[in-house]
Amino acid sequence: MMPLREGLPAPRGASYDGKGINFTLFSQHAQRVELCLFDDSGNETRVDLPARTGDIWHGYLPAGKPGQRYGYRVHGPWQPQQGQRFNPAKLLLDPCAHGVQGEVSDDPSFQCGVDQPDVQDSAALAPKGVVLADDFDWEEDASPRVPWGSTVIYEAHVRGLTIQHPDIPQAIRGTYAALGHPVMIDYFQRLGITSLELLPVACFASEPRLLRQGLTNYWGYNPLACYALEGRYASGQDPRQEFQQAVKALHQAGIEVILDVVFNHTAELEETGPMLSMRGIDNQSYYWLDGQGQYQNWTGCGNTQNLSHPQVMEWMLDCLRYWVEECHVDGFRFDLATVLGRTPDYHQTAPLFLAIAADPLLSACKLIAEPWDIGPGGYQVGNFPPPFAEWNDHFRDGARRYWLHGELSNGDFARRFAGSSDVFDHSGRRPSSSINLITAHDGFTLRDVVSFDRKHNEANGEDNRDGSNNNFSHNHGYEGLNAPLLIVEHRRRSVHALLTTLLLAQGTPMLLAGDEHGHSQHGNNNAYCQDNPLTWLDWQHHDRGLFAFTAALIHLRRRIPALQQDRWWQEGDGSVEWLNDQGQPLTTGEWEQGEHRLQIRLSQHWLLTINATEEVCDLVLPQGKWHAIPPFAGDDNPILSTVWHGAAHGVCVFQEQS
Repeated sequence: MMPLREGLPAPRGASYDGKGINFTLFSQHAQRVELCLFDDSGNETRVDLPARTGDIWHGYLPAGKPGQRYGYRVHGPWQPQQGQRFNPAKLLLDPCAHGVQGEVSDDPSFQCGVDQPDVQDSAALAPKGVVLADDFDWEEDASPRVPWGSTVIYEAHVRGLTIQHPDIPQAIRGTYAALGHPVMIDYFQRLGITSLELLPVACFASEPRLLRQGLTNYWGYNPLACYALEGRYASGQDPRQEFQQAVKALHQAGIEVILDVVFNHTAELEETGPMLSMRGIDNQSYYWLDGQGQYQNWTGCGNTQNLSHPQVMEWMLDCLRYWVEECHVDGFRFDLATVLGRTPDYHQTAPLFLAIAADPLLSACKLIAEPWDIGPGGYQVGNFPPPFAEWNDHFRDGARRYWLHGELSNGDFARRFAGSSDVFDHSGRRPSSSINLITAHDGFTLRDVVSFDRKHNEANGEDNRDGSNNNFSHNHGYEGLNAPLLIVEHRRRSVHALLTTLLLAQGTPMLLAGDEHGHSQHGNNNAYCQDNPLTWLDWQHHDRGLFAFTAALIHLRRRIPALQQDRWWQEGDGSVEWLNDQGQPLTTGEWEQGEHRLQIRLSQHWLLTINATEEVCDLVLPQGKWHAIPPFAGDDNPILSTVWHGAAHGVCVFQEQS
């Protein structure tokens, strides 16, 4: 091997320039950094990175080629109480690796050490970085740039979405390639969604405790290498190129791709967790620590990343730019996003937020926050700065409480339906800032929301302690799926009511993949470790009627100006009228204590009628020529109506005939 040259302190990670490979690694507190190169037989060659610019260690390998596998051994003090845990016995993965080979196993060689550094060498089993060439031909690919006001998000898991799809070639089921297959493109277009939001696709690891139980981390919220595509979702040898091809196909169909990303903790977990990467590279810089060098566990996952550190912040920003520039993704959903604004208290003006807003590439993306963590002041719904949108749990809980429990007033329901303006209408934010959802990957599916009063998570191996107990679900009198027919009909009406509320409300709707099928997880509301038919969509037995209903609502949404304009509804602007069961404006008493019978007139020509009570009732429609429209009536020979005969927990949409 030729000696390393000094190279350059940028770009981050390992980059091939056509003649060789430039390696860089950030470590503020290291005393020495060894680059470890591996040949096809697994033989290791160690060489010191010869240069340091500031806190960036770097070197250049002449004649290095794509496919080169590598890692690092980082030397420095072992002083856990000061936050320093250097241990050159451990091979460390580059936090900026573009490709990764190998997986993390539950092996003692990954142990870090407690009072003293663990001396077992981890190189034989440790995941290695892989150098990639940036040579994908994007041709004329461009982002669809779907306006926020027209956006309908579909949250899906790469594997679970297609692993059981009979019309997808078996060799690519459950992979990136299946996302861009014509069968799935056609499905997305018939459904009407505009933006596919994928659960984590960056390289992740399964927690040792899961591996000991014969389980794996299915969702992927345990990040190992945030730049690299997860290999288990690839049908071939090049996960990145397969993913790029899928994005290209989706863009050609006008569909955006949004990635769920995890920049709040890492797979190194708590102090006794494995040493895989950042812990051994510069523990003191990458993580929030207390005065004794212990991790601040504001994520519930053992550690919390310190994104207020300038170099850690730049690592995250560079990673996001990489996904946009190299993989053409259109946006990001940030898991436990309160961590992004911690300094350590949460601030809307945190350096990371200011940097994103000032970045022309990132600020133009769709950015979505999960606006909470479990640390002090962690619940921050409504408090993220533009250009972030946020998951709105007020909408989720409010819709469930109104339809399934009768607990919410008409006024509170209207506030949720009108974009939760009490939460988001400030600082120049728009209604699209509210990501409206009834369900998401974490929690019950829609079918389970109406079928189970209690969670049933025994399969997760935690004695049913995991998962939320506050679900606002309602089983309609029978716990489980195989209920009597009358209860099945009541559940069907509740599902229709919840979907109608979601898809015709102001804000940005997010639909959980499978809810349009009637997918059930049999009461498991935390199926993060269930990579099996419990979570995989069953395409052969899905509810085609429910799909047609959902698709019709999404397409109807496009026709209603009040739902497309992304501006706050104002009294008298023609966007909305709130009417009682007699077609008259709601009185003060009806807003706060009235029966849950409501009519919502949108853009003057569409009317949503609601009966969220236990009784059948008649609602007198406002003056006009109204006829029920699909999916609530057939297309042919519309019958004009003056009264809606509303079933219990029923909903209907009418259009005014010109």
